[in-house]
Amino acid sequence: MKTEALEALACRVRDDLDHIAYASGEWVVPPRQEEGKTVLDVAVIGGGQGGLATCFALQRIGVHNVAVFERAEKGKAGPWTTFARMITLRTPKHVTGPDLGIPSLTPRAWYEARYGSAAWEALDKIDRHDWQAYLDWYSETLALPVIHDRTLEGIEWRDNLLHLTFRDAAGAVHEAIARRLVLATGIEGSGAWHVPAFIHERILAHLYAHTHQPIDFEALRGKRVGVLGGGASAFDNAATALEAGAASVSVCIRRKTLPRINPYRWMENAGFLGHFPELPDLTRWRFMRRIFDLNQPPPQDTFWRCSRHDGFSFHGDTPWNDARCEDDTVIVETPHGPMTFDYVILGTGFVVDFTQRPETAPFADNIALWGDRFQAPAGEESVVLDSYPYLGKRSEFLPRDPSRSDAPMLAAIHNFTFAATPSMGLSGASISGMRFGVDRLARSIACALFVEDGEAHLESLLSYDTEELTSLGRERDILR
Repeated sequence: MKTEALEALACRVRDDLDHIAYASGEWVVPPRQEEGKTVLDVAVIGGGQGGLATCFALQRIGVHNVAVFERAEKGKAGPWTTFARMITLRTPKHVTGPDLGIPSLTPRAWYEARYGSAAWEALDKIDRHDWQAYLDWYSETLALPVIHDRTLEGIEWRDNLLHLTFRDAAGAVHEAIARRLVLATGIEGSGAWHVPAFIHERILAHLYAHTHQPIDFEALRGKRVGVLGGGASAFDNAATALEAGAASVSVCIRRKTLPRINPYRWMENAGFLGHFPELPDLTRWRFMRRIFDLNQPPPQDTFWRCSRHDGFSFHGDTPWNDARCEDDTVIVETPHGPMTFDYVILGTGFVVDFTQRPETAPFADNIALWGDRFQAPAGEESVVLDSYPYLGKRSEFLPRDPSRSDAPMLAAIHNFTFAATPSMGLSGASISGMRFGVDRLARSIACALFVEDGEAHLESLLSYDTEELTSLGRERDILR
């Protein structure tokens, strides 16, 4: 019955799209061949929610020569069934995004088709496994051109085109050519997950993991676990360890206490989501400095998920200053004395550093950052914000040195990762921002393609000779 309901919903989606199909046909100049390959108008890297929605948005406005390249196998894109350890999404259930305003394509429509309207009414937040199932259904229903098992390893600029090199899980090399590139590679897509040097250099690999890595939680049964970091993922992992039977889990943070205000709830309004990129640099800086300073607290239900266990403890004002191994345990040095753990989990987030991404490393030194383009007023500096890319109005990279040969290539690469946030506000890496960010990105790419081919479109008009008035009949004499 559930399958039949979802199939019926898929039919409704296609019918709805047919009703609003005006001006959604292909208009981009016919694709050309280069080196025996069809040149894509847009290559999207990342088949998670941001990449899928971007592909759909482009198709909605007539850009159909698009392909999505995803490194994971089907059903494994993004964090939802891999390293995410929350029970539900952190966003409210009514937040929409990938549907792009199509009611039958919303998460609610999918959930009601699968579980019923009463289940939706009783629901608090969407289960992360359900979210992945929704995205899989979404991709299949829209027949999106996703190519799995493709990891982007190189980008070259030749003859005003992006030449992309991919590698699959078996090691085979694949190539593609595109006019535009969208990096929809998620949270870590503009850098790397951060592991403090004293952990990486001094602690044996089997005694620690970052929250994004596979962790054998069953092996933590009866163990003392230390968690560094106070974000939602740190608490998700702490809860998972406790539920697996860890004897104790100590969550340590540098701040004196956890933040209580979630700025993301404030940001969920059409004014901010739709128009933040139009603000002057100083205003955008001040917005982001406040948002980054506030940070996000762990959701209330996530904190309760930890605190219901007797073995849970929380330690504010307890940064980890150093660590060492001793008899297969980890000794962590804090301002309040040493702490001993059998295993440590790092909820230390990520760094924005394009030199750490193989696809951007060769030209990372020419990507303009906020620190290159903006001088913060005294007392309002931020080393973190300085490291983020300073993007153009189309979410494209801008060059530090416009005279370099790779500068035109940067204009053809659109950053749709979390690193776009200081420039573009919430966009592709956040469900909350997708409704506005995806549409803005797709329209800006379509605009660039149209302007680039303006003369070809003019020639098309000049040669247009399809007659609409095909029969004059008795009116011929009158028209004379």
